Amino acid sequence: MKIDISQIAKLPTRFGEFLIQAFQEGEKEHLVIFREPFGETPVVRVHSECLTGDALGSMKCDCGEQLHYALKTIDREGGMVIYLRQEGRNIGLLNKVNAYALQDEGLDTVEANHQLGFSADERSYEMVEYVLNYFGIKKIKLLTNNPKKLESLEGIEIVERLPIIVAANPHNKEYLKTKKAKMGHLF
Repeated sequence: MKIDISQIAKLPTRFGEFLIQAFQEGEKEHLVIFREPFGETPVVRVHSECLTGDALGSMKCDCGEQLHYALKTIDREGGMVIYLRQEGRNIGLLNKVNAYALQDEGLDTVEANHQLGFSADERSYEMVEYVLNYFGIKKIKLLTNNPKKLESLEGIEIVERLPIIVAANPHNKEYLKTKKAKMGHLF
Protein backbone atom coordinates (compact mmCIF):
# COMPACT_ATOMS: atom_id res chain seq x y z
CA MET A 1 0.00 0.00 0.00
CA LYS A 2 1.15 3.51 -0.81
CA ILE A 3 1.80 5.75 2.20
CA ASP A 4 1.83 9.53 1.82
CA ILE A 5 3.79 11.46 4.45
CA SER A 6 3.37 15.09 5.46
CA GLN A 7 6.07 17.53 6.38
CA ILE A 8 7.02 17.88 10.05
CA ALA A 9 5.36 20.76 11.93
CA LYS A 10 5.60 22.14 15.46
CA LEU A 11 2.81 21.22 17.89
CA PRO A 12 2.80 23.23 21.11
CA THR A 13 0.33 21.69 23.61
CA ARG A 14 -0.55 21.95 27.27
CA PHE A 15 1.53 18.78 27.71
CA GLY A 16 4.69 20.13 26.09
CA GLU A 17 6.31 21.23 22.85
CA PHE A 18 6.17 18.48 20.24
CA LEU A 19 6.64 17.87 16.56
CA ILE A 20 3.88 16.27 14.49
CA GLN A 21 3.80 14.39 11.20
CA ALA A 22 0.91 12.69 9.37
CA PHE A 23 1.01 9.37 7.52
CA GLN A 24 -1.83 8.68 5.07
CA GLU A 25 -2.64 5.02 4.54
CA GLY A 26 -5.54 4.77 2.08
CA GLU A 27 -8.44 6.68 3.65
CA LYS A 28 -6.87 6.74 7.13
CA GLU A 29 -4.59 9.53 8.25
CA HIS A 30 -2.45 8.58 11.24
CA LEU A 31 -0.37 10.97 13.35
CA VAL A 32 3.01 10.78 14.99
CA ILE A 33 3.52 13.22 17.85
CA PHE A 34 7.13 13.22 18.96
CA ARG A 35 9.87 14.89 20.92
CA GLU A 36 13.51 14.44 20.11
CA PRO A 37 16.08 13.28 20.88
CA PHE A 38 14.81 9.72 20.71
CA GLY A 39 17.90 8.09 22.17
CA GLU A 40 18.79 4.48 21.48
CA THR A 41 15.55 3.09 22.95
CA PRO A 42 12.76 5.67 22.83
CA VAL A 43 9.49 5.54 24.73
CA VAL A 44 6.65 4.82 22.30
CA ARG A 45 2.90 4.88 22.87
CA VAL A 46 0.70 3.27 20.22
CA HIS A 47 -2.65 4.98 20.76
CA SER A 48 -5.82 4.22 18.84
CA GLU A 49 -8.18 7.09 18.20
CA CYS A 50 -10.96 7.56 20.74
CA LEU A 51 -12.95 10.67 19.94
CA THR A 52 -15.16 10.34 23.01
CA GLY A 53 -12.24 9.87 25.41
CA ASP A 54 -9.48 11.88 23.73
CA ALA A 55 -11.48 14.94 22.66
CA LEU A 56 -14.71 14.88 24.67
CA GLY A 57 -13.35 13.67 28.01
CA SER A 58 -15.59 10.58 28.27
CA MET A 59 -15.27 8.83 31.59
CA LYS A 60 -16.58 5.52 30.17
CA CYS A 61 -13.05 4.58 29.12
CA ASP A 62 -9.46 5.39 30.09
CA CYS A 63 -8.29 6.43 26.60
CA GLY A 64 -8.03 10.18 27.11
CA GLU A 65 -6.18 9.74 30.39
CA GLN A 66 -3.80 7.24 28.77
CA LEU A 67 -3.09 9.69 25.93
CA HIS A 68 -2.40 12.52 28.40
CA TYR A 69 -0.14 10.25 30.47
CA ALA A 70 1.77 9.29 27.31
CA LEU A 71 2.20 12.90 26.16
CA LYS A 72 3.51 13.94 29.58
CA THR A 73 5.95 11.00 29.54
CA ILE A 74 7.13 11.79 26.00
CA ASP A 75 7.60 15.44 26.97
CA ARG A 76 9.89 14.38 29.84
CA GLU A 77 11.80 11.57 28.18
CA GLY A 78 11.56 12.04 24.41
CA GLY A 79 9.95 9.51 22.12
CA MET A 80 6.65 9.37 20.28
CA VAL A 81 2.95 8.73 20.32
CA ILE A 82 1.78 6.91 17.22
CA TYR A 83 -1.88 7.93 16.95
CA LEU A 84 -3.72 5.37 14.83
CA ARG A 85 -7.09 6.22 13.30
CA GLN A 86 -8.84 3.07 14.57
CA GLU A 87 -11.86 4.47 16.38
CA GLY A 88 -13.61 2.12 18.80
CA ARG A 89 -11.01 -0.65 18.50
CA ASN A 90 -11.46 -0.21 14.74
CA ILE A 91 -15.25 -0.66 14.55
CA GLY A 92 -15.85 3.01 13.70
CA LEU A 93 -17.61 5.81 15.51
CA LEU A 94 -21.18 4.77 14.62
CA ASN A 95 -20.65 1.22 15.88
CA LYS A 96 -18.80 2.50 18.94
CA VAL A 97 -21.79 4.63 19.92
CA ASN A 98 -24.02 1.59 19.36
CA ALA A 99 -21.68 -0.39 21.62
CA TYR A 100 -21.97 2.37 24.24
CA ALA A 101 -25.77 2.02 24.08
CA LEU A 102 -25.49 -1.75 24.60
CA GLN A 103 -23.18 -1.11 27.56
CA ASP A 104 -25.84 1.22 28.98
CA GLU A 105 -28.19 -1.80 28.85
CA GLY A 106 -25.76 -3.93 30.88
CA LEU A 107 -23.43 -5.59 28.38
CA ASP A 108 -19.70 -5.23 28.91
CA THR A 109 -17.41 -3.82 26.20
CA VAL A 110 -16.55 -7.25 24.77
CA GLU A 111 -20.16 -8.48 24.79
CA ALA A 112 -21.28 -5.26 23.09
CA ASN A 113 -18.76 -5.71 20.28
CA HIS A 114 -19.82 -9.33 19.83
CA GLN A 115 -23.50 -8.31 19.77
CA LEU A 116 -22.66 -5.95 16.89
CA GLY A 117 -20.85 -8.71 14.98
CA PHE A 118 -17.26 -7.73 15.79
CA SER A 119 -14.47 -9.38 17.72
CA ALA A 120 -13.43 -7.81 21.02
CA ASP A 121 -10.63 -5.94 19.24
CA GLU A 122 -10.51 -5.33 15.47
CA ARG A 123 -7.31 -3.25 15.44
CA SER A 124 -4.13 -3.96 13.50
CA TYR A 125 -0.64 -2.57 13.99
CA GLU A 126 1.22 -2.87 10.68
CA MET A 127 1.38 0.92 10.43
CA VAL A 128 3.37 1.05 13.68
CA GLU A 129 6.25 -0.91 12.19
CA TYR A 130 6.15 1.28 9.08
CA VAL A 131 6.41 4.46 11.19
CA LEU A 132 9.18 3.11 13.42
CA ASN A 133 11.17 1.96 10.38
CA TYR A 134 10.65 5.37 8.75
CA PHE A 135 12.24 7.00 11.81
CA GLY A 136 15.00 4.35 11.92
CA ILE A 137 13.86 3.02 15.30
CA LYS A 138 14.59 -0.66 15.93
CA LYS A 139 14.22 -0.92 19.74
CA ILE A 140 11.57 0.70 21.94
CA LYS A 141 10.16 0.94 25.42
CA LEU A 142 6.44 0.41 24.77
CA LEU A 143 4.02 2.38 26.91
CA THR A 144 1.02 0.01 27.06
CA ASN A 145 -1.21 -2.24 29.13
CA ASN A 146 -2.36 -4.21 26.07
CA PRO A 147 -0.62 -7.57 25.47
CA LYS A 148 -1.88 -7.63 21.84
CA LYS A 149 0.38 -4.66 21.10
CA LEU A 150 3.36 -6.51 22.57
CA GLU A 151 2.64 -9.57 20.41
CA SER A 152 1.88 -7.73 17.17
CA LEU A 153 5.09 -5.74 16.73
CA GLU A 154 7.19 -8.50 15.19
CA GLY A 155 9.89 -6.44 13.48
CA ILE A 156 10.62 -4.22 16.47
CA GLU A 157 12.49 -5.18 19.62
CA ILE A 158 10.49 -4.25 22.71
CA VAL A 159 13.13 -3.77 25.39
CA GLU A 160 10.65 -2.89 28.12
CA ARG A 161 6.90 -2.56 28.67
CA LEU A 162 6.02 0.56 30.60
CA PRO A 163 2.58 0.35 32.24
CA ILE A 164 0.13 3.22 32.04
CA ILE A 165 -1.37 3.77 35.45
CA VAL A 166 -4.58 5.79 35.52
CA ALA A 167 -7.20 5.78 38.24
CA ALA A 168 -10.54 4.12 37.69
CA ASN A 169 -13.72 6.12 38.15
CA PRO A 170 -17.33 5.05 38.79
CA HIS A 171 -18.07 5.17 35.03
CA ASN A 172 -15.17 2.99 33.82
CA LYS A 173 -14.49 0.66 36.75
CA GLU A 174 -16.33 -2.30 35.17
CA TYR A 175 -14.86 -1.48 31.73
CA LEU A 176 -11.33 -1.71 33.14
CA LYS A 177 -12.17 -4.98 34.93
CA THR A 178 -13.46 -6.40 31.63
CA LYS A 179 -10.32 -5.34 29.76
CA LYS A 180 -8.24 -7.16 32.35
CA ALA A 181 -10.42 -10.28 32.66
CA LYS A 182 -11.48 -10.81 29.04
CA MET A 183 -8.74 -9.11 27.02
CA GLY A 184 -5.73 -9.86 29.21
CA HIS A 185 -4.78 -6.24 29.81
CA LEU A 186 -1.93 -5.72 32.25
CA PHE A 187 -1.95 -3.03 34.90
